[in-house]
Amino acid sequence: MKKPNIKEHIVETASSLFYVNGYNSTGINEIIAKSGVAKATLYHHFKSKEALCIAYLEKKHHDFMGELRPYIAAKMEGRQQLLGIFDYLRDLYRKGDFYGCWSSKTMSELPPENVHIAAVIQQQKKELLFFLGEVVGDNLMNISKAETERISGGLYLLYESAIMESHFHKNDWPIHLAKSIGPSLFAGIAIK
Repeated sequence: MKKPNIKEHIVETASSLFYVNGYNSTGINEIIAKSGVAKATLYHHFKSKEALCIAYLEKKHHDFMGELRPYIAAKMEGRQQLLGIFDYLRDLYRKGDFYGCWSSKTMSELPPENVHIAAVIQQQKKELLFFLGEVVGDNLMNISKAETERISGGLYLLYESAIMESHFHKNDWPIHLAKSIGPSLFAGIAIK
C-alpha cells in the first residue's frame, strides 16, 4: 500500500479550508488539527502560511487547467469550444461544493504589501487568458491578434464575473447569462 505523501496531505487539507473559509479565517493551528500533523512537520514542508497558500493556489490552478483543457478539446470545434468554459463552470457549480473563484477570494483578503501571493494569482489569471486566446485562435478564421485579444479578453471577463456572481447569488443564472452574451463577441466572424 502506498504511504500518503505528508506534504500533499497538508496542501489538500489547507486547500479545503482556504477555499471554504477563506485565507484569513483559516489559521495554521486549524490546518494542523485537521491534517493531523505536528506543527514541526507542517513547518518542515512550508516555512509560512504564505508558502502554504501559494501551494494551495498552485494546486487549485493546476487541477483547474488540467481539467479545463481536455474538457474544451472534447467539445465540437467552433462555437461549442468558444463557449465551453461556461459549460465547464456550470458543471463545477452543479457539483455542489462551489465557493467561487479561489484566487479572487484569496486576492480580496490580501494586504497590498503581499506581493508574492498576488504575483502567483496574476500569473495564473494570465495563463487562463492566454488559453482562451488559443481557443479563440483555433476556432475563428482570419482574425488579427488584436481581435483575438479582444474576444478572448471578453470571454475571460464574462467568465470571471459569472464565477463570482454565481457564488454570490448561490445560483447559476450568471453562468447562463454570460454564455448567452459570449457569441456577441465574435458575431460576424467566420467560425472554423
